[in-house]
Amino acid sequence: MTELAIMLDVDQGDVADDDAGQGLIALSDPDITMAEIEAVDRVMRSARLSSGPLVEEFEQAFASYLGRRYAIAVPSGTIGLLLALKAHGIGAGQEVIASSYSFRETMHAIAIAGATPAFADVDYWAGTLAPDKVEARVTANTRAIVVSNTNGHPAAWTELRAIAVKHGVLLIEDSTEAIGSRYKGELVGSFGDVAVFDFSQPSALTCGEGGMVVTDDVDIAVTLRRLRSHRRDERASVVVSSTPPYQAAISNIAAALGLAQLQRLDEILERRRLIEHLYYKYVQSFEGIKPPYIAPDVTEVNWFLYVVHLGTRFTRSSRDSIVEDLGLEQVEAAAYCNPLHLQRYYFERGHRRGEYFVTEKVADRAVALPFHTHLTEDQISFIVETMKEASINDGAGAAIY
Repeated sequence: MTELAIMLDVDQGDVADDDAGQGLIALSDPDITMAEIEAVDRVMRSARLSSGPLVEEFEQAFASYLGRRYAIAVPSGTIGLLLALKAHGIGAGQEVIASSYSFRETMHAIAIAGATPAFADVDYWAGTLAPDKVEARVTANTRAIVVSNTNGHPAAWTELRAIAVKHGVLLIEDSTEAIGSRYKGELVGSFGDVAVFDFSQPSALTCGEGGMVVTDDVDIAVTLRRLRSHRRDERASVVVSSTPPYQAAISNIAAALGLAQLQRLDEILERRRLIEHLYYKYVQSFEGIKPPYIAPDVTEVNWFLYVVHLGTRFTRSSRDSIVEDLGLEQVEAAAYCNPLHLQRYYFERGHRRGEYFVTEKVADRAVALPFHTHLTEDQISFIVETMKEASINDGAGAAIY
């Protein structure tokens, strides 16, 4: 065992308590073992910390995991989506259909690219884009549909692919929250013309900060790499230097951590499923909440966070009160989503409350609870009981969906 490993060989729970405050139950806590620590230690003792061979190894391993031809490592899902849009020539004057009920940091890439987000409403149960609502938003200016596998639940990919083909638009898959989930037996990341992943917390696979774009199109892969960064040995290339890069590579350190996590991914997901089962055991006593939903064509869901959907008697303010009460009891919880169309940037561009009824209804009552492999059954029991008491104190009581 290395010196660094010995120094870091401490109980994960103790680290979380010391860093986050006495007794805090954190929203996320990465599943890190000696395998990850030793992988990072080896890089730290090497002559190359910046982007190098380990990044290429991580890319090849990730592409192989998904069965895609190419994978391009990037600093975040947002940068990944931005580069994917740029690689396909999407920008000002063009529309990109997307969900307002999604990981906002990724969806902001549409605006950063200069394109206009055209939001569509979601399916009430799955939280993913509703195909009929998507088709209704297609116009002559639509260039792409960005579809999120929301909170780990795969979207209706068969129907969405048919819409994309019918209208001749690009289908981009946002799997920033869904690594390891499956639709009709196939892993998410397999369905879009390009797919984007994010490896920041609370992703099951984390390398601190990072992401990946995958595609089967060699021309798009080459363009993505040129947009991302130029290698030092490419400085004299007239072809490569014709494209100004974003300098958006990841380091060997991040790649080493990502590789070690990828090799343990099945184990990590299995451990997270055990936590999910414990939650389900206790939330059954919470009357009136919306039960976990898995669509018929979905083979496997690996949740991003454990999200509880409160009943219709709850309001957005009562949901916020519950989150606040959990915080007072040292439980880190959050509103799962603040719909994009209601955030200031989009509000100033004409969007208003009431535009996307289902999105707003679901978002107003969604509570994200701590979800990671270091939770104990006693902690989960405490979290659920605290939330139930908070709902009673708020006056909502049992709620009927």
